Amino acid sequence: MVVFSVAIGVISVAAACGSDDEGTSTPTASSTSTEAVATATPEGAATGEEGRVAQIGDTVQVHYRGTLDDGSEFDSSAGRDPLEFTVGSGQVISGFDSAVVGLAVGDRVEVRLEPADAYGERTDQAVITVPKDQAPEGLEVGQQVMLGQTPAVVTEVTDEAVVVDANHPLAGQALTFEIELVSIS
Repeated sequence: MVVFSVAIGVISVAAACGSDDEGTSTPTASSTSTEAVATATPEGAATGEEGRVAQIGDTVQVHYRGTLDDGSEFDSSAGRDPLEFTVGSGQVISGFDSAVVGLAVGDRVEVRLEPADAYGERTDQAVITVPKDQAPEGLEVGQQVMLGQTPAVVTEVTDEAVVVDANHPLAGQALTFEIELVSIS
């Protein structure tokens, strides 16, 4: 692993080369709004143990399918173990978290999340230019790097600079999730 540090004005940037082994976008936490713009009524008939529904603090397992407005699927738990997280802990994006509250085991819900409740809006501040002489050799467009603990993608390499984009790949997009609650513990 290659590690480098660059001082840009008062911003210190540390980057290490790395990659996402699975290439998926599991709905992990981001620093955006904490309430879903849209919620839906559960469609399932199962009620779980004694009618128990998911509440903040419960550990849940869900299967999900995520699509963009054009209908293309960007992620799914199909063929994998269910996603497990603690409701309200910030482990998943806020709108996804909120959509699970009130579901019973077997319930299904479809929810459309605006960017603020998903991965946020794209921002120019998340695109950083690093002088090439301060970057590791061999960086290529499309390569994933880490800026501190923030993943980023190399978007341009010139003789003078390397440009990296730390916006989440799904930033600025509305997302639709079909969620099925599998278990509550």
